[in-house]
Amino acid sequence: MPLFVLFLAVPIIEIALFIQVGGLIGLFPTLAIVVLTAVLGTWMIRTQGLREMANLRNSFNELRDPTEPLAHGAMILVAGALLLTPGFFTDAFGFLLLFPPFRRRAFNWARSRVRFQSFEMGAGPAGGPRPRGARPMADGDVIETDYTEIGNPDARGDSGWTKH
Repeated sequence: MPLFVLFLAVPIIEIALFIQVGGLIGLFPTLAIVVLTAVLGTWMIRTQGLREMANLRNSFNELRDPTEPLAHGAMILVAGALLLTPGFFTDAFGFLLLFPPFRRRAFNWARSRVRFQSFEMGAGPAGGPRPRGARPMADGDVIETDYTEIGNPDARGDSGWTKH
């Protein structure tokens, strides 16, 4: 229900703001502001998006938690959608999301309301994910398996994939 109210309220607010601003400054200045905010927002999204991608890459390289750079990237993406949507109300929220201190506060607010039950890093046996509840392998563990030795038809010992 809140999503329905949001989809209903935002266009009504935008129309009302267009009428008010257009009545104060005129049609063409109003349209110029809408186009200018879209262009400015696109440039800001590009620069901040590249910066957040670098932060995300650094967090992976340094084996740090990538949650915050991912959340910032998602908020920048939402800001882009809001800024490309014509209107003053959506532009205001889009520009707020491009303001790093606001994003940080929004991330901290969301993080305080999300609870994780468990989190594991690393791969299980054979490089795949471990089943839930499985313990990591220890040095003395034995894995039983069957195998078939395949003989090499080439007498030189080549695999057949190399050229001579």
